[in-house]
Amino acid sequence: MKRQYYIGTSLFIAVLILILDQVTKFIIAASMRIGDYFEVIPGFLNITSHRNNGAAWGILSGKMSFFFIITIIILVILVVFYIKEAKNNLFMQIALSLLFAGALGNFIDRVLHGEVVDFIDTYIFGYNFPIFNVADSSLTIGVILIIIALVTDVKKGK
Repeated sequence: MKRQYYIGTSLFIAVLILILDQVTKFIIAASMRIGDYFEVIPGFLNITSHRNNGAAWGILSGKMSFFFIITIIILVILVVFYIKEAKNNLFMQIALSLLFAGALGNFIDRVLHGEVVDFIDTYIFGYNFPIFNVADSSLTIGVILIIIALVTDVKKGK
C-alpha cells in the first residue's frame, strides 16, 4: 500500500533547510560587516554581507507588517495544500517542504531582526544577480519542482 504522506521526509527536508539557512545567516551576520565580501569563484560567486528589509530585489522595502501577515497566510496555505493536494505525491510534498522552509527561514529573520540576511552574490553571464540566501534558494527550487509536478500531472491527464 502506497503511503499518503511522507511526514518524516518532509520534516527532515524542512528542518535541514531551516537549520542551514539560519546557521549560514548567523555566520555572515556575526563575522562580516554589511558590504564586506570575499570572492569564492572569481567573476562568478562572492559571499557578500547584505541586508534586505523588503521582498525579492528589495520590493516593498520596509513593509514588515505586510510581510508578517502574508507569510503567515502563505505558511497556512502551504500546510493546507500539503494535506489536501499533495496526498500520495512525494515529489509535491518535497516541493512544498522546500517552500515552507524558505518562507519560514526569511520570516524568522524579519521577526527577529526586521530584515533578511542575504549573502550569495552571483554574476551570471556578466549580470550581477540580486544577492540571496539559502531560504531564497529553497523557495526557488520549491517553485521549480511545483511547476514540474503540475506540468507532469497535466501531461498525464490528471
